[in-house]
Amino acid sequence: MGCCYVVISIFLCLSLAPWYLTFVDSTYVGGKPQKNGKNTTISRYIPLFFAQRNKFADDMNTTISHYAMWHTELGKVYGLRAEMSIWGSPNQEYSQDSGAAIQIYCSDGGKYSLIEAGYHVSPSLYHNRDVRFFTYSTKDTKSAGCYNLECAGFVPASGAALRPGQAVAPQSTYGEADRYIRLSLNKDPNSGDWKLYRHDLEAPSFLGHFPSQLCPGTLRIQALTGFVNYLRNTHGPPMGSDHFPDDEDDKKCAYFKHIKIYDAKGHAWDPITTHMISLVDKADCYNETDFTVEINKGYIFYYGGPSGCNG
Repeated sequence: MGCCYVVISIFLCLSLAPWYLTFVDSTYVGGKPQKNGKNTTISRYIPLFFAQRNKFADDMNTTISHYAMWHTELGKVYGLRAEMSIWGSPNQEYSQDSGAAIQIYCSDGGKYSLIEAGYHVSPSLYHNRDVRFFTYSTKDTKSAGCYNLECAGFVPASGAALRPGQAVAPQSTYGEADRYIRLSLNKDPNSGDWKLYRHDLEAPSFLGHFPSQLCPGTLRIQALTGFVNYLRNTHGPPMGSDHFPDDEDDKKCAYFKHIKIYDAKGHAWDPITTHMISLVDKADCYNETDFTVEINKGYIFYYGGPSGCNG
């Protein structure tokens, strides 16, 4: 589907329903980029088409990145909360990366920095195919940036219920089980830091923060994004459930749901009047549904696609 503005319908009724919890095992791996068998390091995707209509790539132009996202307009925005389904990728190749994230693009003097948190499968980063929680930050969209705790970026909370690089389990099973994690990333009205919480436990759990200097300026774009990265001259990994989001079924399609927008005071609201923009860069490989509202699911969209993408 093309890029377009969608005025979200007014949400009148949302009732509660029980959901599966996503549990977390005790394994922690900090995560530093590693070389693959071809002596090539897979680069972090930068799916930013907002300021310029071209794709930022690594210096050697060796990485292809695709994504399916809904994002806000450039403006004074303060964060997002969403429930994201957890999908594994057991057959993913070493040089492939696939996942989903809450992203904040921060505009300062015409340049963008990026902070984000989510989950991914990245064998080149962790030397296995576990689904892992990750954080990432970069001072500008042309820099390599930092995963997890490999540099002075994200600051984890003491005793956090989830740490960057930690494996996440169980995962969704196609047609059988829906597993998810609910995260929020928003600007603290007092400190100016960007605080990350987990909301699918008995009580909200503070995971840590991105210092305010990592997101300078007052104008930002925030996005909910499914992504894949892979080396040029190879094929792409699955995004989400390894299926297109045609069924709109929580047990068959990857999703972001119960989506909330934060205001300047740190309060979360339904995005009733928020203009959301669809951005899919290769719809024949990966796609997404409309950004809409459903009873028991709140504001929601589905996304994903199978492995095998070329180009």
